[in-house]
Amino acid sequence: MTRHACEFIQPLTFRALSGSYVIVDDYSPDNPDPIAHITFSQSVDLFVIAPATANTIAKLANGVADDFLSSTYLACTAPVLLAPAMNTAMWHHPATQRNLQSLRADGVHLVEPDEGEMACGTIGPGRLSEPDRIVAAALEILRAGKSTQPKIDLEGEHVLITAGATREPIDPVRFISNRSSGRMGFALAQAARARGARVTVVAGTTSVDPPPDTRVIKAITAEEMNKVVMREAPEATIFIATAAVSDYRAAQISSSKIKKSATRLELSLERTPDILAQVAAARRDGQIIVGFAAETQDVVAYARQKLRDKRLDMIVANDVSRTDAGFDSENSVASIILRSKSADIDLPMMDKLETAHRILDEVVKLRQQQSAKTASTKS
Repeated sequence: MTRHACEFIQPLTFRALSGSYVIVDDYSPDNPDPIAHITFSQSVDLFVIAPATANTIAKLANGVADDFLSSTYLACTAPVLLAPAMNTAMWHHPATQRNLQSLRADGVHLVEPDEGEMACGTIGPGRLSEPDRIVAAALEILRAGKSTQPKIDLEGEHVLITAGATREPIDPVRFISNRSSGRMGFALAQAARARGARVTVVAGTTSVDPPPDTRVIKAITAEEMNKVVMREAPEATIFIATAAVSDYRAAQISSSKIKKSATRLELSLERTPDILAQVAAARRDGQIIVGFAAETQDVVAYARQKLRDKRLDMIVANDVSRTDAGFDSENSVASIILRSKSADIDLPMMDKLETAHRILDEVVKLRQQQSAKTASTKS
């Protein structure tokens, strides 16, 4: 514990719960190990700091070692996981974001803070993430350490991903939506992050938690998602649209709940923004655009038409009519269709994280082809 942590809760409480000595100061007379920061750094499998305050994050990013916690961090060779918690303004401050970026570059893992109301009354991101998310992130890091690490082939890339379902309100109670869970988008975020990319996810409604160390921006309606994506897209080098965006919304939204006064209710619908088409139309040189097509019949034919119409580099076709794969399933059966190839890549049933890596394999090949073409032109 840090000294400031002891102002909230005493070490005796944790000692009683854990049956272990709680270290605040290496040099305390009753400390059983006077060089605990060295002992810990050489023996732990994972170093978790929760909550990680703005002050602690600043010290770690700049190599300050003025207490047990920061000294242990500097001496530690094990993976490090931070769960930040602070006021929303402090979280958004450029200094904090610079420090976080520096720590990410150093290989530190982060569990992004939750959004909500904090003790100071501020509403926004900054709340300490839920314990089960922190534990899940810790277990994922430990599992990854025991398995073969993926190749770091997306370093320097900024991947922007849309995920989940949008909701289009009809009245304050009802809405138009779909069954998308966000699993595929979050799997792509996890895979891209593991391969060295900086990742931003624009998420609608999801039924699963995002992976740790991922920047997530919530956007519930198609219009909200469109605004966020068009703001973020210019900074992205790769855009992957997995979100199931509602094609239509109510032309008029009732300000009060529509009563059950008739046997039939008729709604007038209008088109929502075509986010993928807009990003493709405004693409920068070298930007890779990947779409998804969720279909129930003539899957590949419809996907190929979408690829041509929106001038995408690649599209992933999914048959969502299957009960063993598709929406809200942990598995996927997909076909990867590339503009530069006539033959499709048909993937067998596999979990969505493996599917994500197979998709990113093709994205990496596209980048390599672009680089080779650029080098050839210059020579």
